[in-house]
Amino acid sequence: MINMSNIKSMVNYYRRASFFTSASKPSQFPENEMLEVGFAGRSNAGKSSAINTLCDQKSLARTSKTPGRTQLINFFPLDEQRCLVDLPGYGYAKVPEKIRREWQKLMESYLGEREQLRGLVIIMDIRHPLKDYDWQMLEWCEHKNTPAHIVLTKADKLKKGAASKQLLGVRRELEDENFDVSVQIFSALKKSGLPELQKVLDGWFGLQML
Repeated sequence: MINMSNIKSMVNYYRRASFFTSASKPSQFPENEMLEVGFAGRSNAGKSSAINTLCDQKSLARTSKTPGRTQLINFFPLDEQRCLVDLPGYGYAKVPEKIRREWQKLMESYLGEREQLRGLVIIMDIRHPLKDYDWQMLEWCEHKNTPAHIVLTKADKLKKGAASKQLLGVRRELEDENFDVSVQIFSALKKSGLPELQKVLDGWFGLQML
């Protein structure tokens, strides 16, 4: 039976997100046992906008017209048990090589050692999905048995038919490479795809109410 009081308390649950801390090195990761879901993606794929839309906040995650500005791992607790984690954008060619190496080391430390990580949302621009770094993230998730969910952002940039075609194409490529990964279309501008993303996160966080 559905607990109606629980449903009422979980309405707009992700609006509770607030900034807690940023980490530029592993020693700065929060020392707690909160369940975490990470958000990763190429620079300028719309990761920050997706997080802000999910949490119904305009500036929770920093957005910038200059790709590669997010150089830290940012932690946004939802309550005392669950946390969203914004990972540095990857794959932007104009970022200096030294910074790219530092980001890679930071990402490897987080992804490889963070035991409370329950899943990874991989953000991709629907017009440019499944680039080399995206495949690397998927391979890492498979290697670590970490659930992954692909969010194809900026769907408003395409007509509905074209967006659906891209979605089917991504699913076909994943099947061809034997990746069992869920995929969805999303638009921060139109707030489409939000319930589907929330449902995935609810599952990872153990928030099902049935």
